[in-house]
Amino acid sequence: MTSPSSPIDSPSAAPASDTGGLILIGRVVRLQVQTLPLKQGERPRRRYSPDAITSVPAIRIDSGGVTGHDGESVLADVHHRDHPLSRFRGDNGVSVGFTAHYDAMRARFGGFLHDGIAGESLLVASDRVFTEDDLSGGIVIVTEGGTVDLTAVQVAPPCVEFGKFCLRYPHDRAADSQVAAAVAFLHQGMRGFYATWKPDDGTMSSPRIAIGDLAYRRSGGAS
Repeated sequence: MTSPSSPIDSPSAAPASDTGGLILIGRVVRLQVQTLPLKQGERPRRRYSPDAITSVPAIRIDSGGVTGHDGESVLADVHHRDHPLSRFRGDNGVSVGFTAHYDAMRARFGGFLHDGIAGESLLVASDRVFTEDDLSGGIVIVTEGGTVDLTAVQVAPPCVEFGKFCLRYPHDRAADSQVAAAVAFLHQGMRGFYATWKPDDGTMSSPRIAIGDLAYRRSGGAS
Protein backbone atom coordinates (compact mmCIF):
# COMPACT_ATOMS: atom_id res chain seq x y z
CA MET A 1 0.00 0.00 0.00
CA THR A 2 1.15 3.51 -0.68
CA SER A 3 0.39 6.80 0.96
CA PRO A 4 0.92 10.38 -0.20
CA SER A 5 4.41 11.56 0.57
CA SER A 6 4.62 15.19 -0.55
CA PRO A 7 2.44 18.19 -1.26
CA ILE A 8 0.76 18.29 -4.64
CA ASP A 9 1.77 20.99 -7.07
CA SER A 10 -1.87 21.92 -7.51
CA PRO A 11 -2.85 24.07 -10.46
CA SER A 12 -4.55 27.26 -9.43
CA ALA A 13 -8.30 27.06 -9.40
CA ALA A 14 -9.86 28.77 -12.37
CA PRO A 15 -11.56 32.09 -11.62
CA ALA A 16 -15.00 31.58 -10.16
CA SER A 17 -17.75 32.16 -12.70
CA ASP A 18 -21.47 31.52 -12.62
CA THR A 19 -22.84 29.68 -15.66
CA GLY A 20 -26.28 28.17 -15.65
CA GLY A 21 -26.46 28.21 -11.86
CA LEU A 22 -23.07 26.50 -11.52
CA ILE A 23 -20.13 28.32 -9.94
CA LEU A 24 -16.72 27.00 -10.92
CA ILE A 25 -14.53 25.87 -8.02
CA GLY A 26 -11.55 24.37 -9.82
CA ARG A 27 -10.08 21.10 -11.08
CA VAL A 28 -9.85 17.71 -9.44
CA VAL A 29 -6.14 17.36 -8.61
CA ARG A 30 -6.09 14.18 -6.54
CA LEU A 31 -8.15 11.00 -6.27
CA GLN A 32 -7.62 8.36 -3.60
CA VAL A 33 -9.11 5.57 -1.55
CA GLN A 34 -8.70 4.39 2.01
CA THR A 35 -8.02 0.68 1.65
CA LEU A 36 -8.22 0.12 5.42
CA PRO A 37 -9.53 2.13 8.39
CA LEU A 38 -7.26 5.06 9.21
CA LYS A 39 -7.99 4.85 12.94
CA GLN A 40 -5.97 1.99 14.36
CA GLY A 41 -5.84 0.30 17.74
CA GLU A 42 -8.28 0.38 20.61
CA ARG A 43 -9.38 3.25 22.82
CA PRO A 44 -7.89 4.98 24.70
CA ARG A 45 -4.72 4.34 22.65
CA ARG A 46 -6.31 4.46 19.22
CA ARG A 47 -4.36 6.54 16.70
CA TYR A 48 -4.75 8.03 13.24
CA SER A 49 -2.50 6.63 10.52
CA PRO A 50 -2.59 7.72 6.83
CA ASP A 51 -0.67 4.64 5.65
CA ALA A 52 -3.71 3.05 3.98
CA ILE A 53 -4.42 6.08 1.75
CA THR A 54 -3.71 5.10 -1.86
CA SER A 55 -3.75 7.60 -4.72
CA VAL A 56 -5.37 6.51 -8.00
CA PRO A 57 -5.81 8.11 -11.44
CA ALA A 58 -9.58 7.60 -11.44
CA ILE A 59 -12.48 6.61 -9.20
CA ARG A 60 -15.95 5.29 -9.85
CA ILE A 61 -18.98 6.03 -7.71
CA ASP A 62 -21.92 3.69 -7.28
CA SER A 63 -24.75 3.43 -4.78
CA GLY A 64 -22.38 1.81 -2.27
CA GLY A 65 -19.60 4.40 -2.40
CA VAL A 66 -16.24 4.80 -4.12
CA THR A 67 -13.81 2.40 -5.78
CA GLY A 68 -10.36 3.38 -7.04
CA HIS A 69 -9.27 2.38 -10.56
CA ASP A 70 -5.68 2.07 -11.72
CA GLY A 71 -5.37 0.05 -14.91
CA GLU A 72 -6.72 -3.41 -14.13
CA SER A 73 -6.66 -2.81 -10.38
CA VAL A 74 -9.88 -1.97 -8.55
CA LEU A 75 -9.65 -0.88 -4.91
CA ALA A 76 -12.72 -0.49 -2.72
CA ASP A 77 -12.64 2.38 -0.27
CA VAL A 78 -13.24 1.36 3.35
CA HIS A 79 -16.36 3.54 3.26
CA HIS A 80 -17.80 1.48 0.41
CA ARG A 81 -20.72 -0.67 1.40
CA ASP A 82 -19.04 -3.84 0.05
CA HIS A 83 -15.65 -3.43 1.74
CA PRO A 84 -15.07 -6.30 4.23
CA LEU A 85 -14.35 -3.74 6.98
CA SER A 86 -16.95 -1.29 5.70
CA ARG A 87 -17.50 2.00 7.51
CA PHE A 88 -20.42 2.87 5.19
CA ARG A 89 -23.31 4.64 6.94
CA GLY A 90 -25.33 5.66 3.91
CA ASP A 91 -24.27 9.32 3.92
CA ASN A 92 -20.48 8.98 3.76
CA GLY A 93 -19.84 7.02 0.57
CA VAL A 94 -17.87 9.85 -1.08
CA SER A 95 -15.89 12.72 0.42
CA VAL A 96 -14.54 15.94 -1.08
CA GLY A 97 -11.64 18.10 0.07
CA PHE A 98 -10.18 21.42 -1.11
CA THR A 99 -6.60 22.60 -1.41
CA ALA A 100 -7.36 25.92 0.32
CA HIS A 101 -8.47 23.95 3.38
CA TYR A 102 -5.09 22.19 3.48
CA ASP A 103 -3.42 25.60 3.28
CA ALA A 104 -5.43 26.64 6.36
CA MET A 105 -4.54 23.43 8.22
CA ARG A 106 -0.85 23.82 7.41
CA ALA A 107 -0.93 27.42 8.59
CA ARG A 108 -2.28 26.25 11.95
CA PHE A 109 -0.57 22.89 12.47
CA GLY A 110 2.48 22.68 10.19
CA GLY A 111 3.68 21.78 6.72
CA PHE A 112 3.67 18.02 7.33
CA LEU A 113 -0.09 17.98 6.61
CA HIS A 114 0.32 17.43 2.89
CA ASP A 115 -2.57 17.40 0.45
CA GLY A 116 -4.65 14.24 0.74
CA ILE A 117 -3.53 13.22 4.22
CA ALA A 118 -7.08 13.58 5.60
CA GLY A 119 -8.25 10.78 3.29
CA GLU A 120 -10.92 12.43 1.11
CA SER A 121 -12.06 10.66 -2.08
CA LEU A 122 -11.38 13.63 -4.34
CA LEU A 123 -9.40 16.80 -3.83
CA VAL A 124 -10.28 19.98 -5.74
CA ALA A 125 -7.94 22.92 -6.28
CA SER A 126 -9.58 25.99 -4.75
CA ASP A 127 -8.62 29.56 -4.00
CA ARG A 128 -10.90 29.90 -0.96
CA VAL A 129 -12.23 27.99 2.02
CA PHE A 130 -15.80 26.63 1.81
CA THR A 131 -18.38 26.11 4.52
CA GLU A 132 -21.25 23.65 4.62
CA ASP A 133 -23.60 26.51 3.74
CA ASP A 134 -21.52 27.37 0.66
CA LEU A 135 -21.99 23.81 -0.62
CA SER A 136 -25.61 23.31 0.42
CA GLY A 137 -26.75 23.44 -3.21
CA GLY A 138 -24.51 20.48 -4.03
CA ILE A 139 -21.28 19.84 -5.94
CA VAL A 140 -21.20 18.97 -9.64
CA ILE A 141 -18.24 17.23 -11.29
CA VAL A 142 -18.10 17.51 -15.08
CA THR A 143 -16.52 14.37 -16.56
CA GLU A 144 -16.00 12.96 -20.04
CA GLY A 145 -19.12 10.84 -19.51
CA GLY A 146 -21.36 13.64 -18.23
CA THR A 147 -22.08 15.37 -14.95
CA VAL A 148 -21.89 13.80 -11.51
CA ASP A 149 -24.19 15.43 -8.96
CA LEU A 150 -23.11 15.16 -5.35
CA THR A 151 -25.85 16.14 -2.91
CA ALA A 152 -26.52 16.21 0.84
CA VAL A 153 -23.11 17.79 1.39
CA GLN A 154 -22.17 17.87 5.07
CA VAL A 155 -19.05 18.42 7.15
CA ALA A 156 -17.00 15.26 7.60
CA PRO A 157 -16.79 15.26 11.42
CA PRO A 158 -13.18 15.22 12.59
CA CYS A 159 -12.22 12.64 15.19
CA VAL A 160 -10.10 13.17 18.27
CA GLU A 161 -7.46 10.89 16.74
CA PHE A 162 -7.06 13.16 13.71
CA GLY A 163 -6.95 16.20 15.98
CA LYS A 164 -4.09 14.62 17.94
CA PHE A 165 -2.36 13.70 14.66
CA CYS A 166 -2.52 17.31 13.46
CA LEU A 167 -1.03 18.52 16.75
CA ARG A 168 1.57 15.73 16.87
CA TYR A 169 0.08 15.04 20.25
CA PRO A 170 0.85 11.65 21.87
CA HIS A 171 -1.95 9.30 20.82
CA ASP A 172 -1.99 7.53 24.19
CA ARG A 173 -2.36 10.72 26.23
CA ALA A 174 -5.81 11.89 27.30
CA ALA A 175 -7.13 14.72 25.14
CA ASP A 176 -6.96 18.18 26.68
CA SER A 177 -8.31 21.62 25.75
CA GLN A 178 -5.65 21.96 23.05
CA VAL A 179 -7.00 18.89 21.29
CA ALA A 180 -10.59 20.10 21.77
CA ALA A 181 -9.68 23.41 20.10
CA ALA A 182 -8.04 21.59 17.20
CA VAL A 183 -11.10 19.40 16.66
CA ALA A 184 -13.37 22.47 16.78
CA PHE A 185 -11.24 24.15 14.10
CA LEU A 186 -11.31 21.03 11.90
CA HIS A 187 -15.08 20.78 12.32
CA GLN A 188 -15.44 23.90 10.18
CA GLY A 189 -15.04 21.67 7.12
CA MET A 190 -11.26 21.84 7.13
CA ARG A 191 -10.81 18.11 6.61
CA GLY A 192 -13.53 17.96 3.96
CA PHE A 193 -17.15 17.07 3.39
CA TYR A 194 -19.22 13.95 2.92
CA ALA A 195 -21.65 13.82 0.01
CA THR A 196 -24.17 11.47 -1.53
CA TRP A 197 -24.49 10.37 -5.15
CA LYS A 198 -27.67 8.87 -6.54
CA PRO A 199 -28.32 8.08 -10.22
CA ASP A 200 -31.16 10.18 -11.57
CA ASP A 201 -32.05 8.55 -14.88
CA GLY A 202 -29.91 5.41 -15.02
CA THR A 203 -27.65 6.74 -17.77
CA MET A 204 -24.56 6.74 -15.53
CA SER A 205 -24.84 3.73 -13.27
CA SER A 206 -21.24 4.08 -12.11
CA PRO A 207 -19.74 7.41 -13.20
CA ARG A 208 -15.99 7.75 -13.58
CA ILE A 209 -14.15 10.79 -12.22
CA ALA A 210 -10.60 11.46 -13.40
CA ILE A 211 -7.87 13.91 -12.43
CA GLY A 212 -8.42 17.13 -14.34
CA ASP A 213 -12.22 17.03 -14.28
CA LEU A 214 -13.85 20.33 -13.36
CA ALA A 215 -15.79 20.83 -10.12
CA TYR A 216 -18.63 23.31 -9.63
CA ARG A 217 -20.95 24.21 -6.79
CA ARG A 218 -24.59 25.02 -7.29
CA SER A 219 -25.55 28.61 -6.68
CA GLY A 220 -28.19 27.52 -4.15
CA GLY A 221 -25.44 27.67 -1.52
CA ALA A 222 -24.16 30.80 0.18
CA SER A 223 -22.06 33.11 -1.95
